[in-house]
Amino acid sequence: MQIAKGAIRFSRKDRQQFFSTLNKRVNAYFKENNLRKTGNWRLHLKTAILLTFFITPYVLLLSLDLNQWVKLGLCVLLGFGMAGIGMNVMHEGNHGSYSSYPWVNKLMGGAIYILAGNVFNWKVQHNILHHSFTNIEGHDEDLEAGTIMRFSKHAKWRKIHRFQHLYFIFLYGLMTLRWVITTDFIQLKRYLKLNLSYKKKTSPTREWFVLFLSKSFYVSLWIVLPLLVLDLAWWKIMIGFVVMHYTAGIILSVVFQLAHITTTTAMPLPSETGTMKNTWAIHQLFTTGNFAPKNWLVNWFTGGLNHQIEHHIFPYISHIHYKNIGKIVKQTAREFDLPYNEFKTFRSAFYSHYSLLKSLAKKPITV
Repeated sequence: MQIAKGAIRFSRKDRQQFFSTLNKRVNAYFKENNLRKTGNWRLHLKTAILLTFFITPYVLLLSLDLNQWVKLGLCVLLGFGMAGIGMNVMHEGNHGSYSSYPWVNKLMGGAIYILAGNVFNWKVQHNILHHSFTNIEGHDEDLEAGTIMRFSKHAKWRKIHRFQHLYFIFLYGLMTLRWVITTDFIQLKRYLKLNLSYKKKTSPTREWFVLFLSKSFYVSLWIVLPLLVLDLAWWKIMIGFVVMHYTAGIILSVVFQLAHITTTTAMPLPSETGTMKNTWAIHQLFTTGNFAPKNWLVNWFTGGLNHQIEHHIFPYISHIHYKNIGKIVKQTAREFDLPYNEFKTFRSAFYSHYSLLKSLAKKPITV
């Protein structure tokens, strides 16, 4: 069943007032502790550390005559830096949670241009479609994986899916490479055709110009400049480029998938009239999950995306607050007898994701 995106409606029946109660409690937390909901010095310090981690390998590669294996290792580090900047800086900037100043958010969100992406596409696909229609087949593009992967029982089964639990991790590494080559162009064409936008007024000419200009800058920075500076065969430079993206792709894909594609998260469909069973906030509890909430390294590096429940309900709040407001969300969910999906460790979440892929690899039994 495919319903126009604008036709989906969430139920307004929340007699116990879960979301309003949760909102009041979270707002009270910030007021009582005299805190802003946006980032603070800790996020700024993290930004400096991650930018250094990202820029340093690039500078070393271009300026020093290093062993080729060392260069390859630096490309791996670039991939880690790329993922870190994406999850902590770009992500918060484009959600408007990095700073209370719009221009700062715009600057930080613009980091996506050096990571291969596009701001317009990201805000439509992630902020609007994914956050609004989380885990709804045919509406949340994070569930779409072409024909080679099957993330939902509502998706069509194909013979190739029989082995998806064996090859999925290899495909995940291609995520950001697809941004560079095809995804952004395909998405922009589709979004403009469907008149999807986060802006009041969109200029197709402007968006295409920005896309081609940013892609030209990206290719110049990561391919043309190394070709001009380094005394290396072009194919070796391309290997380094692919290694960087493959590293970032695996990290980003796994983090995103563990938040929604597991055995504990639901993938509900709307009724024939396009109405969802639950309110938007309660829907987020059913379709989203946390993992490794007490692991400081996972929390620090992923930009709090392991606290995905808090992020989905409060996308305008910086991730540096998730650990504390998570206690409020968890307690409130339990009071209202609502789910709070949480894996204590990264390993248990990954196994759950693997188990779901394995079960979806089996041909559905038709009655």
